[in-house]
Amino acid sequence: MGLQQFERRLERLVEGTFARAFRGGLQPVEIGKRIVREMDLRRAVGLRHVIAPNVFEVVLSTKDMERFEPFHEALVHELREAIRDHAKAENYALVGPVEVFLDVEPELKPGVFMLGAEVREQDNPWYGILTFDDGTELPMGEGTLTIGRLASCDVVFSDPGVSRKHAEIRCWDDKVVLVDLGSTNGSRVNGVTVKERPLADGDVISIGNSTVRYKAL
Repeated sequence: MGLQQFERRLERLVEGTFARAFRGGLQPVEIGKRIVREMDLRRAVGLRHVIAPNVFEVVLSTKDMERFEPFHEALVHELREAIRDHAKAENYALVGPVEVFLDVEPELKPGVFMLGAEVREQDNPWYGILTFDDGTELPMGEGTLTIGRLASCDVVFSDPGVSRKHAEIRCWDDKVVLVDLGSTNGSRVNGVTVKERPLADGDVISIGNSTVRYKAL
């Protein structure tokens, strides 16, 4: 499931304006598949989580780098998003920000690339803390926190006013964003109903009849 989602995301890069640049040579999906394999091969079991690499270096031939150059930022962005998707699908923990670097090795032939992967811990891996009505605190690292009534959600509420999958809090690129997932009763920040909203220190999130306070770190 995670790999299929990864491939679908990368395949979008070859549509429209990207199609001409990616036709007939090294494809982003090939890089994506290799990264997925590296995440799976290099995963390590920690005390509480399975930890996967979060920093990747893709070394390309000169010709392939020239082909990708006009879309360098878009390609790196999509690869980073896809890495997060795969980590979420496989329940991997990432101990620092996701980074992808594209470098050149002149001796490589077109279509051939090398990949390095490592776990690189951030000095402060936490984006913020959620404080619940009962005083319980939940620190948030990079990734996505799902809120809802389903037992598979990261934060589970039994409140009937909460949808099965109600909302997500997405922590990456130094941003924390609340995203409503089309819930029946909506999500509110400081009393205002929102579809998507960056969170600031002290914001109060209302889900059903429960409230959660966000503290930035």
